[in-house]
Amino acid sequence: MEEVKKTGADSKATSFWKGVKAEFQKILWPDKETLTKQSVAVIIITVVTAALIALLDRGLQYGINFVVR
Repeated sequence: MEEVKKTGADSKATSFWKGVKAEFQKILWPDKETLTKQSVAVIIITVVTAALIALLDRGLQYGINFVVR
C-alpha cells in the first residue's frame, strides 16, 4: 500500500492544534466560589447599567417631546 505523506497544510494544522492544547493546559481556572462572586458582580453591574441607560433614554425622550410640542 502507498504511504500517505502529510502536506504542508496538514502539518501546520496539526501543529496549530497541538499549540492550542498546550495553551489550554496553562490556564488557571477559578474555583467555584470565585466564579460565583464574579458572575454575581457582572450581573449586578449589567442590571444597574441597563437601568441608568433606560432612565437616560426616558429623560431624553421626554425632553425631545417637550421641545417638539
